[in-house]
Amino acid sequence: MTQRTLSFLKGHGTENDFVIVPDPDNAVELPASAVARLCDRRAGIGADGVLHVVRSAAHPEAAHLADEAEWFMDYRNSDGSIAEMCGNGVRVFARYLQYAGHVEPGDLAIATRGGIKRVHLDKTGDVTVSMGRAALPEGEVTVSVGSRSWPARNVNMGNPHAVAFVESLDDAGTLYTAPPFSPESAYPTGVNVEFVVDRGPRHVAMRVHERGSGETRSCGTGACAVAVATIRRDGVDPAVTGAPVTYTVDLPGGTLLITEHPDGQIDMTGPAVIVATGEFDEAWLTETAFA
Repeated sequence: MTQRTLSFLKGHGTENDFVIVPDPDNAVELPASAVARLCDRRAGIGADGVLHVVRSAAHPEAAHLADEAEWFMDYRNSDGSIAEMCGNGVRVFARYLQYAGHVEPGDLAIATRGGIKRVHLDKTGDVTVSMGRAALPEGEVTVSVGSRSWPARNVNMGNPHAVAFVESLDDAGTLYTAPPFSPESAYPTGVNVEFVVDRGPRHVAMRVHERGSGETRSCGTGACAVAVATIRRDGVDPAVTGAPVTYTVDLPGGTLLITEHPDGQIDMTGPAVIVATGEFDEAWLTETAFA
């Protein structure tokens, strides 16, 4: 019997790393257990998540977007759960499409569960993603670490975020587990929690616990949420001033530039790198998925 292998790639954006599974026809089954094993840093390939690359027309969740975007980012967290969006993932996804010869440098559209994302892909270096507009749900939110609690800004970037300003990034603790939040009704499906400190004028640093993945080296939607929360705190809302504003956001894995425009559109600019290609045994994946 011939052993069948499936191709994968490894990529990262500001050290938020991903296993990329090319599957244009949506023929590869990826149950949560298989995704978790792929992302396992000892028993698998290792990553913060999986970028399942599918043509929009071939995926039931994206077929209605096929006229606007040929490719769908079927994103999974490292525990196998499905996520609406991943900002660093979109940049790496776009870089993969270029690497594989599916697109040329320039402007393209990518379908996600968080809607269509517009991307500008340089030949090398940075990728800029139009992340859409932030939603700012009403109501007070609190996040906690141990016995300490902080007020947090509720920001939705297609996925939910709670942004807390702290005196030191050490205040976030180990971030091994999800920081508790209240009220529970604010985030019925869980939340990404960002802890933020000031570094200088229009310059902040952050750590993040990503829902379903734990602490990661970077989170693109989290950086956008942090910028939006900081812009509101600093009183420079572009919708009010009429001028775009850019904040530098430092993350453990690198730096992102986040720009909010007067119409509310948010651009995120940062690197995206393909670092390796390989193959895994389909039998291993099947055994893992149904063990």
